[in-house]
Amino acid sequence: MKRIKARYPVIFMLTAIFFIPGGYSRAAYGMDYIFFSPGREIKVKVRVGKNISYSVFHKGKELLKPAVISMTINKDVVLGKNPKVTSVKQRSVNRKIHPVVRQKSKEILENYSELAMGFAGDYSIVFRAFNEGAAYRFETRFNREIRVEAEQVEFNFSADNTVYFPEEESFFSHNERYYIKQSLSDIAADKMCSLPVLIAAGKGVKILITESGLKDYPGLWLRGNHNHSLVGKFPGYPLKTAQPRDRDVKVVEYANFMAETKGTRTFPWRIIAIAENDGELITNQLTYLLAEPLQLSDTSWIKPGKVAWDWFNYNNVYGVDFRAGINTATYKYYIDFAAKYGIEYIILDEGWYKLGNLLDVNPEIDMDELLAHAGEKDVGIILWVVWKTLDDRFSEAFDRFEKWGIKGIKVDFMQRDDQWMVNYYYKVAAEAAKRQMIVDFHGSYKPSGLRRAYPNVLTREGVKGLEQTKWSDKLTPEHNVTIPFIRMVAGPMDYTPGAMRHAQEENFHPVFKRPLSMGTRCHQLAMYVVFESPLQMLADSPSNYLREPECMEFLAKVPTVWDETIVLYAQVADHVALARRSEDDWYIGAMAGKSGRELLIDFSFLEAGDYTIECFRDGINADRCAVDYKKITKNITAKDKMKIKLVNGGGWAARIYRREK
Repeated sequence: MKRIKARYPVIFMLTAIFFIPGGYSRAAYGMDYIFFSPGREIKVKVRVGKNISYSVFHKGKELLKPAVISMTINKDVVLGKNPKVTSVKQRSVNRKIHPVVRQKSKEILENYSELAMGFAGDYSIVFRAFNEGAAYRFETRFNREIRVEAEQVEFNFSADNTVYFPEEESFFSHNERYYIKQSLSDIAADKMCSLPVLIAAGKGVKILITESGLKDYPGLWLRGNHNHSLVGKFPGYPLKTAQPRDRDVKVVEYANFMAETKGTRTFPWRIIAIAENDGELITNQLTYLLAEPLQLSDTSWIKPGKVAWDWFNYNNVYGVDFRAGINTATYKYYIDFAAKYGIEYIILDEGWYKLGNLLDVNPEIDMDELLAHAGEKDVGIILWVVWKTLDDRFSEAFDRFEKWGIKGIKVDFMQRDDQWMVNYYYKVAAEAAKRQMIVDFHGSYKPSGLRRAYPNVLTREGVKGLEQTKWSDKLTPEHNVTIPFIRMVAGPMDYTPGAMRHAQEENFHPVFKRPLSMGTRCHQLAMYVVFESPLQMLADSPSNYLREPECMEFLAKVPTVWDETIVLYAQVADHVALARRSEDDWYIGAMAGKSGRELLIDFSFLEAGDYTIECFRDGINADRCAVDYKKITKNITAKDKMKIKLVNGGGWAARIYRREK
């Protein structure tokens, strides 16, 4: 079991060992600088010769072969070409971080060794080695603005490893991808992917590539090279765009440079996360630790929680005396449902305003009446907006939202991560924070550190989520047990779980207006423990939840943020089982992919005492009738073990709480 808790190594190593024999050495083509992670299992070797390259080792095995890094600025200045070292500094850090929004745990151990190398020409490269991986970034010290023409990013793997490749067609993308499992050598130079990307390096070791600290700069993509390498690729700065409809703003002309930016700054971290087993991918926190620090002085108002969502279920409420749809009566029904179960928010998704004008409210909605009703019931309202429509009336829209008392916004359809768009995310996050509003980004690129700087950004999409089942039969349980090990490593993912209508793969068919999910009822329930999103959706109709009081009782209580996480079982694309704690209560979620699984749950992670467990398990016929489940309540202690059975596409979910004496 992998437990996320602050545990300090017995021996704490200095970042670099330049003053200890063997810390650096002359090589045939330059000087080698070698340093280790605090636990000494990861070694980073930096070679400075005619250029600058790095390689990464794990337990003595070379995972990444030497890769050249450079940055070209102001047309012909290459940072990294014929470098001259002017300073070498080392330091070590060992401390606890307490995140404002505790996605995985209330404490994060920040323990790394750092090598900071200064070079003639007013730039540095900083390398860090954690026990969980390595990272590097450029830093510049120019007293004027600079134009970044290119950044050379390479990951040269030591073998023809298997890669889970989220292939993309263009830079205009929601970054919602399935993961194509293939060999590195099968990926041609004209094939590219968004991040994160996962590589299986043999003997259970996994490497995950992503980035953090992304600000005022374009996002990193990777392309193949028909060898054992993945090479960086970036969208250029957008010069001209076209807008065929309210939500699609496509770049039709890119500049021949990536960014125009301040000359004195730090650049994004290139992250190489390393896991000895699949479970360590889920507990990896490098994207948070390498992010820009908190930019807000007051965070007391930021409130994670669950959301009753209208769009997925097509507002299919029933058993009521009003006509369901995008209207006041329907949303009051959502508010009453949320209030009944202590759900913090509801969303008004597409249709609440006239597309193209945020200030033109649908006449079927009496916003004053709706807001008053929500206030009486203590339910917050979140509004969906198309990003361009928001940007067109930015200040006016935020003024009105603040006047209304709106608690958050769901910003959609950005579909880009060029420098301009990356800056737009910061613009929205900062303005929303000023108005004490939370943010959910949809149509978005992967999390890259913004959530630490602005913790009001609670979640984002950038994942193939439940909505796909409205029009596709490809969102399989196998995909659902793949994304925790890849996309979720980058940060929270708004998958939008909670379907109450289910079918096994052979019986599934997409239905836009009355959608199903693939897999069992318990597969969906377990998502609320396995999938991390501090703003977690309840995607189905309130009417369907009200017909399922046992399941709804569990969903009402399950938290969206966690004090502690333990990985019980983990295998990419096959199965996952996690135990998470919130205060004194524990929750367990287990999910299976294409094949069923039998797992033995060991409750030794519990403290001494007597507990009650309420568990939801796949019914005996769940392999053919996916809605079949059974709820069991029993008494347990930390000494107990329980065998659980997951059918194909199945799941298991439980709540554990202390038994009153």
